[in-house]
Amino acid sequence: MTVSGKTFAAAAASNPVAARPRSARGVTIIPDPASGPRLVLIPRLAAGGRWRVEAMRSLREPLLLWFTQGAGRVTIGGTTRGYGAHNAVFIPAGTMHGFEMTGRVFGTAIFFGRDHGLPLPEQPHHLRVRETAAQQEIGLILDAATRELEAGRPGAERAARHYLGLLGVWLDRQITLAEGESRPAPDASRRLAERYARLLERNFNSAMGVADFAAALGVTPTHLTRACKAASGRSAHELLQDRVLFEARRLLAETNLPVKQVAAHLGFGSAAYFTRSFHARTGQTPSDFRRKH
Repeated sequence: MTVSGKTFAAAAASNPVAARPRSARGVTIIPDPASGPRLVLIPRLAAGGRWRVEAMRSLREPLLLWFTQGAGRVTIGGTTRGYGAHNAVFIPAGTMHGFEMTGRVFGTAIFFGRDHGLPLPEQPHHLRVRETAAQQEIGLILDAATRELEAGRPGAERAARHYLGLLGVWLDRQITLAEGESRPAPDASRRLAERYARLLERNFNSAMGVADFAAALGVTPTHLTRACKAASGRSAHELLQDRVLFEARRLLAETNLPVKQVAAHLGFGSAAYFTRSFHARTGQTPSDFRRKH
């Protein structure tokens, strides 16, 4: 999408708002998310719109997606793979990701909390859990953790954390089993796309465009785009735009920050320019989007 000769993503200038909570004149810019463990049914994640799960974004806490029904594609760190029933997808904090919500997708999203204190993996993992016993085991752990959190008894969160500790053990065992299987090593395109995704997540709200990212990675923009297309089915430009647009939507939906300040924090020169760019991508003005969400 091009507006006045510039892309939506290229219009975003350097801004620390995505890195930490801030306040301006008493207005909360980034709400402080709950820090404790939460279990949420996957369909509820998209209750405010499919963009909440499908657009590229990252979290400040680890996330495990346990799919029990349906199928689609999940993009983690610049690489896209298909998922189906009995797939576990672990996403470390700060990892750019998004997944499709096509058809009847069901399962549970496990948010570990920022201060979980658990020895969780540092890298993303996509696991296809074929053994019935392992499928039943994770179901029992999640049911027990859910009962504790919903009962609201004294010590419920502490008990839930212990169950999530067992979930961490289950995850380690499944990773060990998967590592024993013969799998091809990531090719050059996937490795480059993963490097780009990590750099993009750190700098999506900077003035960097695809050419700048490519230069930082030591490749040409054409080569970077080819690698992203091969790894995720989307160009480097599309991934960048998607990440910036998600942040714009999030600020509009989750904060009371005026549109003018949202535009400024995303690096746009004016609220009018931001409004034109946002409308071109979504078909709505920022104010209309905020009223509906």
